[in-house]
Amino acid sequence: MTRLPSLLAAAALAVLPGLAAAAAADLPDLGGRTVAVVTENAYPPLQFVDPKTGEATGWEYDAMAEIARRLNMTVEYANTSWDAMIPAVSQGQYDIGMTGITIREDRAEVVDFSDPYMRSEMVMLVRGDEDRFIDAASFQEDPDLLIGAQPGTTPFYVGIYDVLGSDESDPRMKQFETFGAAVQALRTGDVDLVLTDGTAGEGYVAASDGALKIVGEKLGSEDFGFIFPKGSDLVAPVNAAIASMKEDGTIEALNKKWFLDFKMGE
Repeated sequence: MTRLPSLLAAAALAVLPGLAAAAAADLPDLGGRTVAVVTENAYPPLQFVDPKTGEATGWEYDAMAEIARRLNMTVEYANTSWDAMIPAVSQGQYDIGMTGITIREDRAEVVDFSDPYMRSEMVMLVRGDEDRFIDAASFQEDPDLLIGAQPGTTPFYVGIYDVLGSDESDPRMKQFETFGAAVQALRTGDVDLVLTDGTAGEGYVAASDGALKIVGEKLGSEDFGFIFPKGSDLVAPVNAAIASMKEDGTIEALNKKWFLDFKMGE
């Protein structure tokens, strides 16, 4: 695998400190405030545990570290499951949640969202030797094919309504506690399709050595945002930091680092 993209990312990040420092001077100063950030660590390359080092890492960790530096805040991380995350943040157990969370109106009723930090498109992740279907329509036509997803997630609802054309009781939808468990079931043949945003999908394909691939057309787009308890005074500062990171090229450099040369465990 070529290392050129990672070198480009490193070079891009290397030239940013001066620009970032200038941008940070215009941002709110949180005076070293400690902020509790919760994540799932199950959504590479956004956040995951590196199997070689045992350390939590990923795009969102890098982005949050940069946000913390620019706003002069201290981050303390916690880990929880996907189904517990939004309720826990909404109840004020944590200050920020991050795990590739799609900005949706129903979720915005119980938590506040940051401005989008990333836009992605839903893709169909399948085994590398899959040849029984090539798109959502041909998947739907074969009653023997199964799809796997975490309940309550965007892939779950897109799978039910857009791929299966059915309802939540459809037995062809197999539910898993984590996204990683659904992908593992795909690899072992227990399900035949997993939907994911393009960023995570490309990460899994890159790490699979040909065991996984993406087929079909993209199934719409989604924006990711960090979540906060309703009325949080952190939303505006974090939005300002995200805007400055987009303006000075930091977001682009992170994208190069994690999406052009991502291969988990290498």
